[in-house]
Amino acid sequence: EVHLVESGGGSVQPGGSLKLSCAVSGFSSFSAEDMSWCRQSPGKNLQWVSYITAKGRPLYENFVKGRFTVSRDNAKNTLYLQMNNLQTEDSATYFCATGRYGCENRGQGTQVAVSS
Repeated sequence: EVHLVESGGGSVQPGGSLKLSCAVSGFSSFSAEDMSWCRQSPGKNLQWVSYITAKGRPLYENFVKGRFTVSRDNAKNTLYLQMNNLQTEDSATYFCATGRYGCENRGQGTQVAVSS
């Protein structure tokens, strides 16, 4: 069974930064897996944010492009999301998930609150 545990969320002011982590276990080889990040704001649908392929190729949704960076450390079985220049509309619960899209198999999430 694959287990995903997100951490690193918190409260920041607009323009601030946070780095989220996702500890992954249960794969026979984490390095062979595509991974992604999604988010959900209260009252809104789940949104896909970014993915990174097994070979390390990233893709981003337009609303985070240039501000967020996805990365992975295969030796640590960990996925990351560096978030810079955070805006109020980025406030959400962030989830890491297996695969590139869909966010179906995801962790419990970590909350990010951006406010002045």
